[in-house]
Amino acid sequence: MPDRTFTLKTPIDTPPPDLFAWHERDGALPRLTPPWEYAKVVEFGGIRDGQKVVMEVKAPWKRKWVAVHKDFIDGLQFRDEQVEGPFAMWEHTHRIEPDPQTGGRTSVMHDHVRYRMPFWLLGEIAHAVFGRDKIEQMFAYRHGVLKADIEDHNRVNNQRRTIAVTGSSGAVGSALVPYLTTGGHAVRRVHRPDNGIGWQANALSGADVVVHLAGEPIAQKWTKDAKQRIRDSRVEGTRVLSEALARLDRKPKVLVAASAIGFYGSRGDELLSEHDPAGDDFLADIARDWEAATRPAAAAGIRVVNLRLGVVLDPRGGALREMLPIFRKGLGGKLAGGKHWWSWIGIDDVLGVVHRAIFDDNLIGPVNTVAPDPVTNAQFTKTLARVLRRPAVFPVPRFAVSLRFGEMGRELLLSSHRVDNTVLRQVGFQYRHPDLEGCLRALLGKRRDL
Repeated sequence: MPDRTFTLKTPIDTPPPDLFAWHERDGALPRLTPPWEYAKVVEFGGIRDGQKVVMEVKAPWKRKWVAVHKDFIDGLQFRDEQVEGPFAMWEHTHRIEPDPQTGGRTSVMHDHVRYRMPFWLLGEIAHAVFGRDKIEQMFAYRHGVLKADIEDHNRVNNQRRTIAVTGSSGAVGSALVPYLTTGGHAVRRVHRPDNGIGWQANALSGADVVVHLAGEPIAQKWTKDAKQRIRDSRVEGTRVLSEALARLDRKPKVLVAASAIGFYGSRGDELLSEHDPAGDDFLADIARDWEAATRPAAAAGIRVVNLRLGVVLDPRGGALREMLPIFRKGLGGKLAGGKHWWSWIGIDDVLGVVHRAIFDDNLIGPVNTVAPDPVTNAQFTKTLARVLRRPAVFPVPRFAVSLRFGEMGRELLLSSHRVDNTVLRQVGFQYRHPDLEGCLRALLGKRRDL
């Protein structure tokens, strides 16, 4: 079977040494791994000669992909070569070149791959049908993320912070940590002690910023005990953390604390801003008390930002991950008529809002962390089906949601939250994915242009 090649070059607005340093930092590989691919980093030894990368991939079944690096040239190049994995041969050269258009002040990211498909004729058929497209989609995603991440860090002149993160293994936290570490920040993962009370004081001491994301999962059966765990993990956990920060001799300058648009309760077609009052259901009560629990930190002079998160879109976790298997089988449909509003946001824009909250002193208090274009459930369903090229003709009636999920389903899936991004719009926040279809295509590898 013949060897094939693929090349992609993209200008990146940063000096070559800075771009090369980005690739050497912890988190570079997770940031460059497309979210639609099943890929788990098992071992990452580095990019210098002889250092190894081991990943678990699905191609088409779960297996190991082992690559060894060679031909390292500091500041210019590194190359990885597959020694075990899905291809018959794979050699990937990464080059960071000075951009002649700017006199070398900025960079060109140059990826060149030489590869050979496995399984002879069967592999050639697979390459013709979808293999080449998958490679093109993957590298388009990698360069897009790299360019946008670098732009984020350049906006704050690549300032560095020591950042403590709770909930670092959750859906948002697991994406946030690589984003921050590749930006050169020193990230500390903060866990509860074995007794479950308080937080690790040594991880908080000396931090410039604390990002608080920890909390019991909402999407579970709401028994009496579960509801108490949900409340305690958010309200009591945040209160204990805020009081601990207030007692520190050297306090962090910023506390970025998660909240949710459930704060508003179900409000029909009403367009809601940060100035609107809380609702009166279970999730609204928790969100109100959750935000109030940050007051000890604010009283101690720490700038507090409460991120009222909308439906965070990420195929690796949350609502979208649960919906995808059903919609990919063509069995999806709108819920309870689909007229209720879903205010959504892509995972990379959540990271961008956190980054903005860390550095922008104008962000204080509640911030609706949503995209500028809320949609109804029916619109969301139709858009997801179109991106996946599947029908969505199996509506789920209200009684079925209630019967299957109970109170949790009624509040989480059927509540109407039409939320405006008022504060983010006022500070001029720049979204990577402001429209739903573009966001879904980027997250699922379904770009129109390839």
